[in-house]
Amino acid sequence: MTKIGIIGAGGRMGRAIAAAAVDAKAIVAGGIDRPGVTADDLGSVTLLADATALAAASDAMVDFSSPSALAAHLDAAVAAGTPIVIGTTGLEPAHHALIDKAAKSVAVLQAFNTSLGVNLLAHLVQEAAARLGTDWDIEIVEMHHRHKVDAPSGTGLLLGQSAAAGRAVALDDVAVRSRDGITGARPEGAIGFAVLRGGSVAGDHQVVFAGEGERIELGHRAESRAIFAKGAVKAALWLAGRAPGRYTMNDVLGL
Repeated sequence: MTKIGIIGAGGRMGRAIAAAAVDAKAIVAGGIDRPGVTADDLGSVTLLADATALAAASDAMVDFSSPSALAAHLDAAVAAGTPIVIGTTGLEPAHHALIDKAAKSVAVLQAFNTSLGVNLLAHLVQEAAARLGTDWDIEIVEMHHRHKVDAPSGTGLLLGQSAAAGRAVALDDVAVRSRDGITGARPEGAIGFAVLRGGSVAGDHQVVFAGEGERIELGHRAESRAIFAKGAVKAALWLAGRAPGRYTMNDVLGL
């Protein structure tokens, strides 16, 4: 059976991943977390010394920790030759450069969202954007719980990138992330973002294609974090034993 190591094992996602791994008949090789987290915080998951020890004990690792720790986790994965699934959000271009470098030596799957449903939604958004002209306005609306620290969400950006890819443009060239005051008319071809935060919402995302006299709405509602954990475990099982390279959830889904 595949041995999965969990980075950030003491958090809500870490615990959900451990439960999903058991359900998938995988072995939880152990877990690590930030300094100060004890074995008691990890529940039934064995606390290991560091990322190096975890990588050595695992067939694949899953990382839902923080951007600041990513470099050390990638170094450990490369040193041990252990594939790694990265679900950490809030990544910047420098982090993606580190992922690209690591992917030359080890299999790396980075996903803004590991939900199978969300990734299928992203595929549908790209297909729709490719077939509808720029006279169809695209707006992405997302809502998360009050504790989320990044905006737009990684999933919102994934959907924006999918729409941009469908139109063969760079998202940074067409994204509108804020509106306030006298903004003027909406530019044709823009991809707009609206961000809502509050309560305990696990994640709601809607992509609106608005044309003259008609509207198409594609969306996804996350009712539990378990869906992200289930997808992350599926990705880890798929990634174990793969050749070095950078992979996505589309590869897992065969899209």
